[in-house]
Amino acid sequence: MLLRPRQKLFVERSLAALNKHQNTLGVAPTGAGKTIMLSGVTGQWLENGDAKACVLAHRDELTSQNAAKFSRVNPAISTSIYDAQEKSWAGQATFAMVQTLGRESNLKLMPKLDLLVIDEAHHAAAPTYRRIIDSVRDSNPDVAIFGVTATPNRGDNKALRPVFSNVSDQITLAELIQSGHLVPPRTYVVDVGTQSELSQVKRTADDFDMSAVDAIMNKAPITEAVIRHWKEKAHDRSTVVFCSTIHHAKNVAEAFSSSGVNAEVIHGELSSEARKSALSRFESGESQVVVNVAVLTEGWDYPPTSCVILLRPSSYKSTLIQMIGRGLRTIDPNEHPGVVKSDCVVLDFGTSTMLHGSLEQDVNLDGHEGHGEAPQKECPDCGAMVPAAAKECSLCGHVWERTDTDDKVDLADFVMSEIDLLKRSSFRWCDLFGDDAALMATGFEAWAGVFFLAGHWFGMGGGKKLPARLLAMGERTVCLAAADDWLNDHETEDAASKSRKWLNQAATAQQLRYLPPAYRQDFGLTRYQASCLLAFQFNKRDIQSRIFNKVEGDEQGRSSVVGGRKPGTTREAA
Repeated sequence: MLLRPRQKLFVERSLAALNKHQNTLGVAPTGAGKTIMLSGVTGQWLENGDAKACVLAHRDELTSQNAAKFSRVNPAISTSIYDAQEKSWAGQATFAMVQTLGRESNLKLMPKLDLLVIDEAHHAAAPTYRRIIDSVRDSNPDVAIFGVTATPNRGDNKALRPVFSNVSDQITLAELIQSGHLVPPRTYVVDVGTQSELSQVKRTADDFDMSAVDAIMNKAPITEAVIRHWKEKAHDRSTVVFCSTIHHAKNVAEAFSSSGVNAEVIHGELSSEARKSALSRFESGESQVVVNVAVLTEGWDYPPTSCVILLRPSSYKSTLIQMIGRGLRTIDPNEHPGVVKSDCVVLDFGTSTMLHGSLEQDVNLDGHEGHGEAPQKECPDCGAMVPAAAKECSLCGHVWERTDTDDKVDLADFVMSEIDLLKRSSFRWCDLFGDDAALMATGFEAWAGVFFLAGHWFGMGGGKKLPARLLAMGERTVCLAAADDWLNDHETEDAASKSRKWLNQAATAQQLRYLPPAYRQDFGLTRYQASCLLAFQFNKRDIQSRIFNKVEGDEQGRSSVVGGRKPGTTREAA
């Protein structure tokens, strides 16, 4: 298995920081492949056969998941599990659950470690984690400590610096959106007459006073306006709604249902069985909307979700990122047939997006993140500095006129210029027919292709023992990312090297024998280009069948990209 180029850079920077500081924290959002990257760091640290590492996770299912992914990245390194069911230190890398290892009796049995890895490392300031960290350091003062997290700033403002003195690398949301591993948010801030009141809500120790938010937002006319705006901008999308209180959530779900839209309610007082049933109805399509109160903020993903409604403000940027992140996942067409997703509509009926301004994390290892103070603006009449979201100056009463663009905000100032994955890929991509409509790359075990047909791009993958598979459908960048990841998943460095001499050598007689006659006159054809053409030719029927299943009744499309043209022909209009 190969890491993406950006993942390799993350690993290199993390190892350099570990060697320099003996500890480091890496920051990467959901979708970056944190487990793959921590496996890369751990595997290279353990190249010395005598070294021993432990990878901490806070949930049982994560220990086995992390161990499985680690073995794919590092097949030669032995692993073991330390959790409630299995307590073994036999492997060179042990994957442990914090709650189990943190017990005093279990800590006494822990061997000397050379590397401690903390998944979801924002938890490292918690007492159980600190007990483990202190015990590891007592046993070996020279132990290296590596952490990875998507949300480095804790809601309780506790500092991470006692564990991590530096940040080795930070992968941004913008990078993942530009590389096709997440979809972009299209964010609208909609004032339904509550923003002024919401801006006055006081903060509690944890967040804004949600009972006060409920008193402002939980009113029938406001809920009706919310549903009206939703129907205008996102009526055909699977939607998750974040509310202030259970009473608020129930009323919102009831209002959606009364308007003819099936909606579910999820909150902490429901039994686990009731939650599962409600989510099952949402994920099966029986319901289009799921309304929740602080339950689906993290740890839940349903990729077809492409609209997020915020009916509560968020005191912390990390919470805002988690809520919006529920809608940024890309689609696997095999898991969700027929679903095409190119963006996520975010409807903010509160003040969070104006309060925080950007979706990118500002890492502060010293804690005291504050509560994301609102950006300010100057009153033109009296010169007072007031919150940027304010419509009226509290000192002189100046009123800012609303503009036509007030309801739409670019949350993160994303520059949506596509990263050229063809150049950054570990593999060489070939334009099969010279019209940028059919691209392929091959390795020793697998092949991948990206094809344009009927207004959509399709990402495909297959291999010697791997049947052709539809990987992605929709935007070119997303399809390229999925196809490149397929090759990374099934190949090694030997297959990926683009500098090998044979890549540029002339096509062999054996290859030309199986290619159409027109290619035998192409004296510039290389072995690698011929390999890509042959992979396409041998798998054309499977590629066609899987794509045509997605393009129902488009007979004209059957002679387009996957039809197999001679060099130099142009793409037909889809």
